[in-house]
Amino acid sequence: MANGFRFEVIEGWEQLPEGYVHRDVDGVAVDSRDRVYLVTRGDERVIVYEREGTFVASWGEDIFTPRTHGVTIGPDDSVYIVDDGDHTVRKFTPEGEQIMVIGTPGVPSDTGYDKEKGLTSITRGGPPFNRPTNIALASNGELYVCDGYGNARVHRFSADGKLIQSWGEPGTGPGQFNLPHGMCIAADGRVLVTDRENDRIQFFSPDGEYLDQWTHVQRPTDVCIDCEGLIYVSSLWWRVGQHSFVNGPIRHDLPGHISVLDPNGNVLLRWVSADRCAPGNFVAPHTLCVDSHGDLYVGEVTYTFGVSKDLVPPDCHTFQKFIRKGSPPKA
Repeated sequence: MANGFRFEVIEGWEQLPEGYVHRDVDGVAVDSRDRVYLVTRGDERVIVYEREGTFVASWGEDIFTPRTHGVTIGPDDSVYIVDDGDHTVRKFTPEGEQIMVIGTPGVPSDTGYDKEKGLTSITRGGPPFNRPTNIALASNGELYVCDGYGNARVHRFSADGKLIQSWGEPGTGPGQFNLPHGMCIAADGRVLVTDRENDRIQFFSPDGEYLDQWTHVQRPTDVCIDCEGLIYVSSLWWRVGQHSFVNGPIRHDLPGHISVLDPNGNVLLRWVSADRCAPGNFVAPHTLCVDSHGDLYVGEVTYTFGVSKDLVPPDCHTFQKFIRKGSPPKA
């Protein structure tokens, strides 16, 4: 790779306190001091680390359902947690004091969704929320929320949680979704949404106008942009026998992986291996973020997509830190 551009895993980085477990790490974000916030399942909590992996604090044990789904940190270090188990987005101080709730806990919107039938049962886009998946913050303080497992929409809110607009419906066409799962906002205001089961990332204007799509990504779960404009995408494992809404039946094992792209979508780096539990490889990458030093953090839903199906052993990794080495090639 030109200029030695690569990412090296740091084994043993996380100094998880005795008695703590996380079968899944479904959200990761860094604050203004590069402290690392993990959102975990089994047990459900937020865990905070210093950049070198030292434990700082944990909170939220009495708040979240077993289906937490993402975290975003604002410029004032406020912490936003998405919980698809109770159909809410909650805002906290860095110390875990709750200061806002968007959505009615335990009450899903009406979209036709049937949990037993899954995404195909969604007949229409509905209001907030039915199993939301992630949140992004615009520079003006507005909030954008993916509403994915039981809905097919993106919702835009004012900074104080008032709904401004919603867009999207089930389908494979421009502006339609089959599980809008992760999102971020570019410096120019464009909203990037990972349309997971449609194997693409869609681009929208701040007011929801469809702009473009990238279809050269696999089952994207999350997306983030670093200070250089590089775009990082986590991609979930496609197993033989599963079905993509746009690419049809999966006939070959396609392991989960991480990709680094330039602002035009050119792939600069991608690492993937069938040896999923080896350090630096992936079982089910679900969330990612980059700190101010360019280092990468990746959380995985290893239990949900691997251990619970007897596909990987229980001691397989759920969270990894990577140190960036070298510089990306110039365009």
